[in-house]
Amino acid sequence: MLITVTLEPETGSEVDATVLGYLLHKHPARAQVFSAPVGDVHVFAPEASRERCTFAMMLEVDPVGLVRNKRFRGDAGALGHYVNDRPYVASSMLAVATGAVFRTAMTGRSDSYPELAASPLPLRIEIPVVSVRGDDDMVERLFSPCGWTVAQERIPLDPAFPEWGDSRFSAVTLTGRVRLAEALRQLYVLLPVLDDAKHYWVGDDEVAKLERAGEGWLADHPERDLITRRYLLHHRSLVTQAIEAAAQAANRPLSGLRADAVLTALADVRARSVIDMGCGPGALLTRLAKDRAFSRIIGVDVSARSLEQASRTLHLDQSSDAERERIQLLHGSVVYRDERLRDADAMVLMEVIEHVDPSRLPALEDAVFAGARPAAVIVTTPNSEYNVLYPTLESGAMRHDDHRFEWTRAEFRAWAEAVASRHGYTVEFRPVGAEDAVLGPPTQMALLRREAGA
Repeated sequence: MLITVTLEPETGSEVDATVLGYLLHKHPARAQVFSAPVGDVHVFAPEASRERCTFAMMLEVDPVGLVRNKRFRGDAGALGHYVNDRPYVASSMLAVATGAVFRTAMTGRSDSYPELAASPLPLRIEIPVVSVRGDDDMVERLFSPCGWTVAQERIPLDPAFPEWGDSRFSAVTLTGRVRLAEALRQLYVLLPVLDDAKHYWVGDDEVAKLERAGEGWLADHPERDLITRRYLLHHRSLVTQAIEAAAQAANRPLSGLRADAVLTALADVRARSVIDMGCGPGALLTRLAKDRAFSRIIGVDVSARSLEQASRTLHLDQSSDAERERIQLLHGSVVYRDERLRDADAMVLMEVIEHVDPSRLPALEDAVFAGARPAAVIVTTPNSEYNVLYPTLESGAMRHDDHRFEWTRAEFRAWAEAVASRHGYTVEFRPVGAEDAVLGPPTQMALLRREAGA
């Protein structure tokens, strides 16, 4: 059971293809073996040069172990446990192996190359044998909407007897510019969907797995319902639960999606002490307070009235001494240095920077990156290119009366990259909200991490 992932940068690109090893968190010069619930997983790089790098993952199925493991579904009949296509055909077992071996890569996290991890890359994925149940165009219907060009070769039942026709197996090659994390998560979901089968019992936790793996691509997929039904093995209650969850997510306001994205970024940097700069009445602080992973939370705002509202929202007057020590509200400004804010794990500027006069941006930069110097800074701001999609927003208008400016994606990228360069940070850009193919997302995020020794 084999699958390969190849990165081959375009001619003239400055990207070294061996960066694929950093993005997969695997060394191309080492052949590694990992233990998974379905058997041993071998990961190696048959080719690793600047021009092209390929990683292969081969699953060596343990049939005896599967029979003994009650979690895995057995074939009918004792002989069927041992005589089957499992060792050769990409299936839910290969999806399990992908999740076990490339778990970090599937989150899109890369400390060494965060920008490449967040960017579409020229990838080629080859699956020598995959089971395809359904119409002849099933592979095309599932992968093309994700940005892949699909090449499928049906495998005959027996080459010596062509009159017998084709089997349900195919060799599939996918090429396209896709984020590596999304590519891996698509394989994790769509391999068992193609087979319309799983080799383990499906429980309630599969709905949450589908939500996590489908983030960023499944909600807008034209075959979303088919994917959901097949992934959950047509269990009616689970399918209903998943479809209702997807509908709720699709109707969530942008503010909720933005807060979710910030919390994900905080988890990625493993922050325990967090400063919410420009906290307002405490919307994000409330989310932070519920997560005990955050041991120190500081809300800062220039408005005393907003801080009073935040205190009421958090019920600090009724909180224990320990909780009031854990959560602090401070009067302050993002454009002035404040020694009380130094050396936190992370500082969040969620929809704050666009409220600052452009002439004051150097002061903001100094206060945050030279004065407070948190290990990570998370900045979200509107993407002005997206504004034309708001039917009630007049041409050239901004989304809020107090916005002093709104940046395009290029302007935001230029500012964040310059700040990161001047202060010893790396920067990664992430979309927030439903992403338009041309205009990008409604909100843009920069995640800046301070480099070691900076």
